[in-house]
Amino acid sequence: MRVRVSPVRATGSMLLCMSAETPSVRELNLIVGYDGSPPAKRALETSARWLSVRPPGRITVVWVAHLGPGVELSADAVAIVESDFDQVAQEIRAAVGEQLAGSGLPWDFRWRQGLIVHELIAAAESVQAARPDDVVVILVGSSSSAMHRVVGSIAVSLAHHSPVPVTIVP
Repeated sequence: MRVRVSPVRATGSMLLCMSAETPSVRELNLIVGYDGSPPAKRALETSARWLSVRPPGRITVVWVAHLGPGVELSADAVAIVESDFDQVAQEIRAAVGEQLAGSGLPWDFRWRQGLIVHELIAAAESVQAARPDDVVVILVGSSSSAMHRVVGSIAVSLAHHSPVPVTIVP
């Protein structure tokens, strides 16, 4: 129910107007960065909990195949690596399916190749462009690595650069 407060000029008091009109609920699109690690599993679990109490919405699980900077491969090696990425993507998708089994929540799986932060942002922007009235949020697990605390983590980079809200799941 919507409540509108309007000043009444003659007496200076406030008049409450109530309407039975229910505002529309925006769909929640959760982009979950997932690599099968315990923090990624917690992020996926959190997204499922969110949607179970706050429908409607959907989960888009994104795995980013990433070769470190400075890796140079021949054309033959690139073909082998991409084939390996396909296999890993299938395994990760199956693990996601097992984790979300029985939830009844709508979800899809995408795999991208590139820099993890850029690809997660690109996935979120793609969903936002396709559904501009929806709320898009990126969820990632926090890293417990000491090195990430020193040089920065994917979660921290997303928090600094993402055009959509980011939730870092501890």
